[in-house]
Amino acid sequence: MSSPSQTILGSRKKYMATSTPTAPSMETLVSLAKRRGFVFQSSEIYGGLAGFWDYGPYGTEMAKNIRDAWWKHFVYQYPNIVGLDSTIIQNPKLWKASGHVDTFVDPMVDCKFCQHRFRADHLTDFETKNLTEYDTALTKVKCPHCGKTGGFTQTKQFNMMFKTYVGPVTTEDNVAYLRPETAGGIFAQFQNVLETSRQRIPFGIAQIGKAFRNEITPGDFIFRVRELEQMELEYFVSPDVGHTEHQAWIKVCQNWLLSIGLPKDKLKLYEHGPDERAHYAAASVDIQYEYPMGFKELYGVAYRTDYDLTVQSKGSGKDLSYFDEPTKSRFMPHVIEPSVGVGRLLLALMHAAYREEDVDGEKRVVLKFSPEIAPVKVAILPLSKNEKLAPIARGIFDQLAGSYRVEYDETQSIGRRYRRQDEIGTPLCVTIDFDTLEDKAVTIRHRDTMKQIRVAITDLPEQIDKLIKAF
Repeated sequence: MSSPSQTILGSRKKYMATSTPTAPSMETLVSLAKRRGFVFQSSEIYGGLAGFWDYGPYGTEMAKNIRDAWWKHFVYQYPNIVGLDSTIIQNPKLWKASGHVDTFVDPMVDCKFCQHRFRADHLTDFETKNLTEYDTALTKVKCPHCGKTGGFTQTKQFNMMFKTYVGPVTTEDNVAYLRPETAGGIFAQFQNVLETSRQRIPFGIAQIGKAFRNEITPGDFIFRVRELEQMELEYFVSPDVGHTEHQAWIKVCQNWLLSIGLPKDKLKLYEHGPDERAHYAAASVDIQYEYPMGFKELYGVAYRTDYDLTVQSKGSGKDLSYFDEPTKSRFMPHVIEPSVGVGRLLLALMHAAYREEDVDGEKRVVLKFSPEIAPVKVAILPLSKNEKLAPIARGIFDQLAGSYRVEYDETQSIGRRYRRQDEIGTPLCVTIDFDTLEDKAVTIRHRDTMKQIRVAITDLPEQIDKLIKAF
């Protein structure tokens, strides 16, 4: 038999988004996400809760693939980057030292006419630390809800941290916070990780985990939520290379986004001005993606200087400075922080992969994910629920399931099952038909081209592997 990579898809060895996307609306993505089990509204049977979403069977698999792809690239491919899994609740002194208790705030206003609440920077489309600038600008802004102009209250700051209590007594002495970012635990464990992993500057600590932000106005589906999952890397460097390393990490993050399927023309860089970036940052650049609501932040890459270790050193009374043996010098390490949310990336990948195609006069909806990201890699589809085909199909499922996320489906017509797999982005479908009983072969269908080849069952694992790698 001929090589499947030649027969079906030519010689491409790495997935890149090359065809023109259909540019789906947010409503289209929300509908698809629910219909096909990617994302559900949290506690939907009770009316839901704003800013909280549950991942369904395919969303769970896709989010796991995103996390795995990030970890493999940013941890396994760098000998000087190690992992950490810190707790969601930390000693509240950590957040006091970092400035979150006092400065983790968003500018908030209410409409006097309809009582709806908004973030001032979302209404004015600019950011500033001077609240009076918001007040001046908002006198000419229409309320997005009621349409009336000039009816906003004076801008005030709103702290976004979720407060809780540790122990049986709910007093101020027992106050704690759900972490607003995963980085705090990394800085608190910097010295322990440095010593036990036997690393030297420069080195990085990576972490994937939940963070919680009491957003004033959550929205745009899973883009702005109150419970999120971050993939963060804190890369510790000497002070003299901070800006150089910052620029280098921007390129690394850009290239990784391209490698997992985001098109280059949908990404752009946005550099924060002095009035926009956090008080601790010497530089901050967002890698923005063109979502249905326009270009918005996907990946943030900040140069945090020595702020974090300095404030944690002062707050804890522990010396977190670093002694560099080759130069016999001691300094407080500077930090480069690339940070991306799993949900925002999942939404961007769904948007970029979405296609509507005309096939024989019918619309085909397909998500052209990279196989690395696709929630299901291979679908096993016996032509019908036949007692002779089922054992063969089950055997093939068992044969492949140890290597790939495989789905077994024997209900509905084969055409409907192909369309369903297209909509969840499955790269390959394997069909077992009645000819299989005679020739001991099956048909492999390619998602993007819809072309099919006949492959002997004994050769199936090898051929599947070649096709997956050839995407």
